[in-house]
Amino acid sequence: MTDLKIFSGKANRALSQQICEYLGVPLGDISLGNFPDGETSCKINEDIRGRDVYLLQPTCPPVNDNLFQLLVMIDSCKRASAERITAVMPYFGYARQDRKDEGRVPITAKLVANLITRAGADRVLTMDLHAAQIQGFFDVPVDHLYAAPVLNEYFLSLGIPMEEIVIVSPDEGSIKRALGHAKRIGGSVAIIDKRRMSAEKTIQANILGGPVAGKVALMFDDMISTAGSIKGAANVLHENGVKEIHVGVSHAVLCGNAMNNLREANLASLICTNSIPQRADQMPPNTRVLSVAPLLGEAIKRIHRNESVSGLFK
Repeated sequence: MTDLKIFSGKANRALSQQICEYLGVPLGDISLGNFPDGETSCKINEDIRGRDVYLLQPTCPPVNDNLFQLLVMIDSCKRASAERITAVMPYFGYARQDRKDEGRVPITAKLVANLITRAGADRVLTMDLHAAQIQGFFDVPVDHLYAAPVLNEYFLSLGIPMEEIVIVSPDEGSIKRALGHAKRIGGSVAIIDKRRMSAEKTIQANILGGPVAGKVALMFDDMISTAGSIKGAANVLHENGVKEIHVGVSHAVLCGNAMNNLREANLASLICTNSIPQRADQMPPNTRVLSVAPLLGEAIKRIHRNESVSGLFK
């Protein structure tokens, strides 16, 4: 691992430190800041010529600041003659803008992929993309990780009887994810019929699949932003007699009216990962944050050694 260097942006330095502790390597020395006019400044404070460099920076809020900081870090490493540069993005912002769903709108996820590639990244390591096809937007290799094993391990540790579990998909687009969790955890599967009225408003009216009355609902999604969909799905489940609801997500963005929506959802617990930094005073009291540092650290080690990353999920 002597040729491996890991540097962290400002977005999630705590996760970067945990990854370095897992790998047994020091966190790289980098200076990041702003010039008086607000422009981003960056300097690599150690020699990286011929090194395998990993830059950890989720593009979480403030999205544009964190994204541009990543681009500047990539350019700095490229001009310092790094052998290979991997952009490690536990959370990929702009992922929901992955298609033209109406006229005269951009496909911003493709634009961001182009920016990262043209800046000089040789490959990308990310986790739970909102749309898996975003991998195809990059002209460099993309290693796409899943937080599902981390979430499954936690829920299995609760010891809930399998016959009481119902795995709930909050919408039709998450059916494959729900089936994957059901395969590992067990239980029946139910699907919430969700209709999106606008970017901020959705309507949930029906439950498709198995009965939920008297059962413990485990609801999984890739992210929570305003929590409007979670609130709507939880209301439908409560109306149909569910015993309690636990929600597991990879990315807790929690913006807008998220806190009020989560309180009104009456959840037994919210389980998320530390792909995005979380502050205790900004989270509901029944929240548990799980670390994905071992998962990302193992993926980085395998990439560095030219070993299989997909083997992590077999």
